[in-house]
Amino acid sequence: MFPQDKLFVDIATAYEQYPVDKFHFVYATATALDYVKWTVSVSLAGQKGDETIGFEALVIATGASTPSPLLGLNGSYEGLRQSWEDFRKALPQAKTIVIAGGGPAGVETAGELGEYLNGRAGLFNSTPEKPKVAITLVTAGTKILPALRPALGQKAERYLAQVGVTVIKNTRVDSVTPSNAGVEDIGMSATINLSNGQILSADLYIPATGTRPNTSFINPSILTSDGRVETNPSTLRVDKAGPRVYAIGDVSSYARPAVHNILGAVPVLCANIKRDLLLASGKTDAAAKDDRVFKEDLRETQMVPIGKSKGVGAAMGWRLPGFLVWLIKGRDYWLWTTAKLWGGEQWAKES
Repeated sequence: MFPQDKLFVDIATAYEQYPVDKFHFVYATATALDYVKWTVSVSLAGQKGDETIGFEALVIATGASTPSPLLGLNGSYEGLRQSWEDFRKALPQAKTIVIAGGGPAGVETAGELGEYLNGRAGLFNSTPEKPKVAITLVTAGTKILPALRPALGQKAERYLAQVGVTVIKNTRVDSVTPSNAGVEDIGMSATINLSNGQILSADLYIPATGTRPNTSFINPSILTSDGRVETNPSTLRVDKAGPRVYAIGDVSSYARPAVHNILGAVPVLCANIKRDLLLASGKTDAAAKDDRVFKEDLRETQMVPIGKSKGVGAAMGWRLPGFLVWLIKGRDYWLWTTAKLWGGEQWAKES
């Protein structure tokens, strides 16, 4: 366990190293983008009405929302902390938990809850002898963790069994009753109807079935069919929006959503913004001759901790031992990287 405060970064404090006239923080929700007039409309937190902000360059990095408010920053950080508090209050009474989704979020959640509630099976057992809580993970896929090789998905399934998690594959969640269980009401019990005809009862239901891009404020003409911002995969520009509009992260179509893709894209994005601004101001001699180009690393890369000390994963195509997955990610889920990322130190040599 680690203090929750470490999970949240004070943005203004993280940028104190920069001159006051170079950074202005606005705590608000984007409500409209006009890339013809070069403006963004925002709704200020705690205030009525919208404010319009003009720009010379715009980076769209609004991320994506999760079905469960437990698993992402869908709104304010106060709302996220309240969701966690509601879940913690409901957890001690739960005897059955159903988690939908066989990706990293679902598997990690199942593993953490399984070991916390049921412990881990002994050396010669494949499952706990007397699990306190029945935990079921449902996935529509033929295996869990589809981004990893099948052997790693199978290993993850064995680790889940050791903490009392049952995996149901090739099965979708068709309906949940009440429909707001696990979405609006964290602690509400639910009846889950599966595509194989099975009906599950859950004291707690956690939908972990992917994400939805936060693009409701953007004209659909510059979005892809799955709702992400259509982005040039090489330059990270949003070509359909005109000059000096860019997108990065889960909201963008430039690459599959993954931390390592974001880390690799930031230097490319910054270099191309700098080049475009210099060219727009007529400083052609100071601008780089060519665009910097992003190339997605398609090698198998994903790390999934399962419980306190286990995990599966690969990095750049190389299979990682479980203890290394735990050491790199499982101890604090990347919190050790937060300060350098938010403050910009990660890319100081790029400037």
